[in-house]
Amino acid sequence: MKSSFIRPLLEVAVVLLLVLGAARWVSGLFSRRTQVYQTTTARQLRLLFWPLLALGAGLSVLPAVAMGATPASAFEWLLTGGFVLFTLLLSGPALLLHLRYWMLNHETTLVFQPAENRFEVYEAGQRIPFARRDLAKVERVTCRARRTFWARYDYLQLYLADGRVITLTSLLTELEPLASFLRSVPTARRAVYWGWV
Repeated sequence: MKSSFIRPLLEVAVVLLLVLGAARWVSGLFSRRTQVYQTTTARQLRLLFWPLLALGAGLSVLPAVAMGATPASAFEWLLTGGFVLFTLLLSGPALLLHLRYWMLNHETTLVFQPAENRFEVYEAGQRIPFARRDLAKVERVTCRARRTFWARYDYLQLYLADGRVITLTSLLTELEPLASFLRSVPTARRAVYWGWV
């Protein structure tokens, strides 16, 4: 009885997944690559998928142990606590970095068209006035810990001659093409274990 109900649901889910995937592929054929970068939901989900999945897996154990048919022993609580702690250690740094980067760039818009030599940064709808000649140096910070959930969180800081610093994070876009575009500006590259700005 139970499997007769689940099978049609799974079939509908697979058909929906195929239709949505095909629609996205077809729409991608006719769309133009965007040159304006903001903190989009799709980009955030791409960065947060694995940390949130790990956090969900870790926290899903708590209700199972707490609301079990029989009371859990101290050993079971110890194992549960260890598993939750382990998943928090895996996903916590990525979630903290994501929150920090979102606070820095949630109102930032980057317009980047290297073919037209166009590079502009807007903060809360207002253009931050600077030209390439105003850049004193660029600092590119990447993550050294390649096999972690926070490995894709990196940032680029633009130091202007008047003392202002503009921080662009990986929530906006992949930053390596931008760093290559600014290669004529003195660039300092650092690899850190955790890219806190």
